[in-house]
Amino acid sequence: MKSATIFMDGQPIGKGRPRFTRIGRVYTPEKTRKFEHKLAAIASNYMMLHKLEPTDRPCSMVIEARFEIPKSWAKKKRLAAERDEIFPGRPDIDNVAKIALDSLNGVVFEDDDQVYDLFVDKRYSLEPHLMITVSW
Repeated sequence: MKSATIFMDGQPIGKGRPRFTRIGRVYTPEKTRKFEHKLAAIASNYMMLHKLEPTDRPCSMVIEARFEIPKSWAKKKRLAAERDEIFPGRPDIDNVAKIALDSLNGVVFEDDDQVYDLFVDKRYSLEPHLMITVSW
């Protein structure tokens, strides 16, 4: 069994809603597009470094999203977040999964319809990051 673990430092984001122009064209918000390109570039570098090609086999995927604890919170609330007594609300967990799946599409796997098993874990952390492990 092969696997790829993609690690991206910084605050994870969720997939933004599609936006519409006045004439009805649909586009992806710039923040979402930039995040997807950055994550795809990190994944592509990983795949090249480990001499891996995008797989055409069924995959399982584990997404670990760690969010920064807001600095404005009181010390007691910050400690509760560190102890996993408080969990992040936004972005929605499905949007975190969507941005990860869309970013790795064509890079780690040929198409995201190959993912048969998906686990997403969303928590607060002192070091925000996104870590994705794809196994096939």
